[in-house]
Amino acid sequence: MIGSVRGPQCSPDHLGLEGSLDVLAGFVDEVGDRADLAVLLLAGVDFDDEEEAYRAAAESRNLAGRVVVGNDTFAVLRAGTERGWGVAVTCGAGINCVGVAPDGRRVRFASLGTVSGDWGGGADVGLAAVEAAARSEDGRGPKTVLEQRVPAHFGVASPVELARAYVAKKVRFHDLGSLAPLVFELADEDAVAGAIVDRLADEVVTMAVTALRRLDLLDEPVDVVLGGGLLQAGNVRLDERIEGALHDAGPQLHVHAAEVPPVAGAALLGLDELGAGRDAQDRVRAALGPMSLSRRTRHTWSTHPRKEHR
Repeated sequence: MIGSVRGPQCSPDHLGLEGSLDVLAGFVDEVGDRADLAVLLLAGVDFDDEEEAYRAAAESRNLAGRVVVGNDTFAVLRAGTERGWGVAVTCGAGINCVGVAPDGRRVRFASLGTVSGDWGGGADVGLAAVEAAARSEDGRGPKTVLEQRVPAHFGVASPVELARAYVAKKVRFHDLGSLAPLVFELADEDAVAGAIVDRLADEVVTMAVTALRRLDLLDEPVDVVLGGGLLQAGNVRLDERIEGALHDAGPQLHVHAAEVPPVAGAALLGLDELGAGRDAQDRVRAALGPMSLSRRTRHTWSTHPRKEHR
């Protein structure tokens, strides 16, 4: 490996296309060597025309001899399987799923938020907790400890005060993602929190099974790779519900979390493009992974907003 650098996030959703490329160009300058191939797998690049626009703009910047662009969930998939195909579900700020068949066929989802039928990710889990707290307070829903813990998390006295802060934009939709660890913590002692975690598990399973069905792979031995802060947090209730439901749907499915970060998946896809052998792949995995914390103890949460803004 020539070198590596870390820097700020570069999603075009947040910075715009040119702003995103400015960040990447800075990375190239810092490494100090123009590569033959750049594999750019980015959050917020969800459609073919977005991939093409980003690729053309990256090529105009002369970032590399050849540029490949795709969604970051493909990096999660490659990070979690040596086959180069399978299904990946990632759940951080939002939720997304991609599938690749052995013959190269692909399926993906729009992943734009509730407007495209999605539910999942830290902000959705947090919003569900806020709703449950409000309904507990005014009697429309069952009593839950979220009634006290959710507003306290934001330093206010009650769900009503939190709602007013939200309407006044003192608390933003993406801020709600910080509630996800609290919901996970309470899931086994509070039925309402537990139901939110169960709903998240069911959404993960629905996306994965749908992708497998669309690729005619549900009855095959396939890797189903889980990525993102929520799915790698080590919540036993969440893990067991996902794994049990997926094994019921497809007994030959191999369900596991990626053991190396997505950046390693992007690098491995680059090596695939170049026809590199297993030794080079092993060096990349050693250099860029494994995860610094185990799946059972990792508690990092992305709170960057998705394309959907509220």
